[in-house]
Amino acid sequence: MSKSRIKEFQESREKLNQIVMKYAGANTKRFYNIDWQAYNAGTLPAKTKELLGLVASLVLRCDDCIMYHLIRCHEEGISDSELEEAFSIGLIVGGSITIPHLRRAWQAWDEMQTEQSSGNAANK
Repeated sequence: MSKSRIKEFQESREKLNQIVMKYAGANTKRFYNIDWQAYNAGTLPAKTKELLGLVASLVLRCDDCIMYHLIRCHEEGISDSELEEAFSIGLIVGGSITIPHLRRAWQAWDEMQTEQSSGNAANK
């Protein structure tokens, strides 16, 4: 069985981040740390923060960022309806130019949901 697009993304991102860190100076390392810390639970739960990051990424039309936050939203237990509402906000703010990114995001979400369902069925 071939790797899912999600797994390929995660592995590629990890490998590329290792290369970045190999050459990174203090400012890059600080930025990465701030970025990571910002999404930890605080006054707002991590789930909400990931949805905020996802909407911002959709509006900015960054497919890598969308994929990362989509995976994190899935890990945080975001429901289909919560995701749809967040995407609606991104579409309203970003306009029709976000639609291709929205399509790819829903495709990735569907893959994650299908994989999860298959995994749950296999574990029964």
